[in-house]
Amino acid sequence: MRRTGKIMQVAFTYIGTVVGAGFATGQEILQFYTRYGSAAAFTIGLSCLFFTWIGIKIMLMAHRLEAQSYEDLNRILFGERIGNYVSLFTMIVLFGVTTIMLAGAGSLFKEQLNMSYQAGLLLTIIFSYLVLTRGIQGILVVNSIVVPVMMIFSVIVVWSTLSLPNAGQWLQLSTDSSAWRVWFSPFLYSAFNLAMAQAVLVPLGSAIRDRSVLFWGGLIGGIGIGVMLLAAHIALAARMPDIAQFEIPMGQIIRHLGPVIQLLYVFVIFGEIFTTFIADAYGLTLQLEQRTRISRTQGIVLILAVSYLVSQIGFSKLLSVLYPLFGGVSLLWLIMMLFPRRRRTYTL
Repeated sequence: MRRTGKIMQVAFTYIGTVVGAGFATGQEILQFYTRYGSAAAFTIGLSCLFFTWIGIKIMLMAHRLEAQSYEDLNRILFGERIGNYVSLFTMIVLFGVTTIMLAGAGSLFKEQLNMSYQAGLLLTIIFSYLVLTRGIQGILVVNSIVVPVMMIFSVIVVWSTLSLPNAGQWLQLSTDSSAWRVWFSPFLYSAFNLAMAQAVLVPLGSAIRDRSVLFWGGLIGGIGIGVMLLAAHIALAARMPDIAQFEIPMGQIIRHLGPVIQLLYVFVIFGEIFTTFIADAYGLTLQLEQRTRISRTQGIVLILAVSYLVSQIGFSKLLSVLYPLFGGVSLLWLIMMLFPRRRRTYTL
């Protein structure tokens, strides 16, 4: 039973790291999958394959190499020179996503709970500090609470969709997009999220001594991400094309389920933002600890303080500028993971 609990902790942490604000609001699923019609079911399956295969691969590599952070893994996998570039890029991306998640939390508090933007930022930072000072164990515990709630809401959303006249539209939806764009989309989505997930998957792989726990945790986590993607896609497709006009399409779906469910969903969105935020901040802290002489606690304070300052720019501005850039460059990382330089030694 204890081993099963560890497997589920790994799976939930993997899911919580990948699932962020864009996923919770429905915008990511809409932009990367649903708008491409019936082919989205197949492209979601392709993404699920990547999340399962590469997620397991990252954790088992980190376990074998005893890598303490993604920098250790990148240097060994890609060589010293290229690995340094990959790690530097990852560090920049992680910081960008960290500030975006923090800004998203502030916007959520302001728009949905009628609190000030600054209050949202400060509360998120305080909660994050309490979790991050407990290390990887704190992250495991938070995800073990938040992710099951996310999955329950996925079931609720799909269940509410089944009674609609267009419930089966996800199998018939058409698109005007080219085949190239349709099939490029899952590569872009998977590359970006896997490149970010290594911030937690690497130290997780190193911390857990049982390889089978990592394997099954990665398998369940990867499949779980795919199932949640498909559930959201089914719900969104049944309400196309009208649902595409909303900034938070999932919020419109939840609104019809009553004010109590709608309020609970706001906290689910915050939970999804929070799990991604602490995962990326933790990865940054580990690399900062390796590259400088400051302690882990000092690194946590520094990362949270700088993230707070940059998040003053605002959620939408950060999102529109940074995400397209990061997504494109992350494809290089995915290609290097699929075809590593030291293939014989480190393939899965």
